[in-house]
Amino acid sequence: MSEVPLRRNRNYTLLWVGQACAEVGFSASMIAFPLLVLGLTGSAVVSGLVLAADAAAQLVAGLPGGALVDRWDRRRVMLLCEVAQFLALGSLVAALVAGSTTVPHMIAVAAVMGVARALFEPAEDAALPSLVPESQLADAVAMNAARSSFGQMAGTFLGGLLFAVGRWVPFLLDALTHVVSFIALAFIRLPKREVVPEPVGKLGHEILEGLRWVLRHREVRLTAICALALNLFFSAYYLVVIVLAERQGVPFAEVGVMAAMLGVGGVVGSLIAPYLHRVLTPHVSIAGVFWALTLLAPLAVFIRSGLLLGLLFSGMALLAPTANTTITTHQLLLTPDHLRGRLGGVMGVIVGSAAALGPALGGVLVEVLEPDTAVLVSAAGMAVVTVLVTLSRTLREYTREPEKEKENAHEG
Repeated sequence: MSEVPLRRNRNYTLLWVGQACAEVGFSASMIAFPLLVLGLTGSAVVSGLVLAADAAAQLVAGLPGGALVDRWDRRRVMLLCEVAQFLALGSLVAALVAGSTTVPHMIAVAAVMGVARALFEPAEDAALPSLVPESQLADAVAMNAARSSFGQMAGTFLGGLLFAVGRWVPFLLDALTHVVSFIALAFIRLPKREVVPEPVGKLGHEILEGLRWVLRHREVRLTAICALALNLFFSAYYLVVIVLAERQGVPFAEVGVMAAMLGVGGVVGSLIAPYLHRVLTPHVSIAGVFWALTLLAPLAVFIRSGLLLGLLFSGMALLAPTANTTITTHQLLLTPDHLRGRLGGVMGVIVGSAAALGPALGGVLVEVLEPDTAVLVSAAGMAVVTVLVTLSRTLREYTREPEKEKENAHEG
């Protein structure tokens, strides 16, 4: 593969631009969904049920989705996912315009979106090493993280703004962004892969093969556990801090800015991640984000300003893209192409489980503890993980170029 800058890599640029648009649309829908359900039913429980349908569908479909991505043509998988999401969102827009929306319909649309992401994300991750040279893979991973952070910020802002114009408008935006992504994907060219049709009955065996791959490699297994623990405690911490700010009388507008500044930190961190990935050792790249969270998290107890809490969130998010770049690049280089979809499926389930359980843990903490104490308990959980990461011999020996590990992989 010729060495050209990422910005001149036609295939990667098409994928990046298409997905940047799609992520803006997705975030717009995710902020509009609870507003829509509350407006139609007045029930916060039903609102949570619709959002839970999206997350649950992605988790349930995660492992089989990764296996199917390894079976099928990955570009075709991504194209079909965009079509499915366009049709689902289009049906919701039509129902809203006609005034015939029902809760089961909204749950079904959310579930389709979750299943589509369970297939699309492993397909994109698995295809990435075929789109960019190995020397640029870390830069591409970091730019994808920047894309996600930007999409979350812009989509959340647009979703609230467009919902005020019309309840159906954010969902129309989301549907149209999938059209843009479909067109971009249609012009991407991926190297041919030998895809051997397999009977449906072997799907369970293929899922187990992917799980065994993750469990067999200590560095993959350990980083997966660390990601689970860190996301669990940070998701809990995030909710606890939001509750703390609300009880301290921080205005709702400031709470919104505070949440958005987490995305600002993610964008800035993604832009500097390629440089930090090159100058820091892998262990420092990974441990750095854990230490940043451990040192910064307790400060929320002493802060009474929503803007300052936002700056705190930005600081906590700053180094996460560097650790993600180091870990994801290593995993993609270590994993054979025919298993990369399953790797993505397993990691998606792990991170998604933590993201789903974290807010529940945070809710329990603020119910049984004072908010300040709940903050410190969440911070203590992150501190325990930080100590384990710092002392881990496996992570101290983490390498940027795992080809030898790929050849000499062993059990344990």
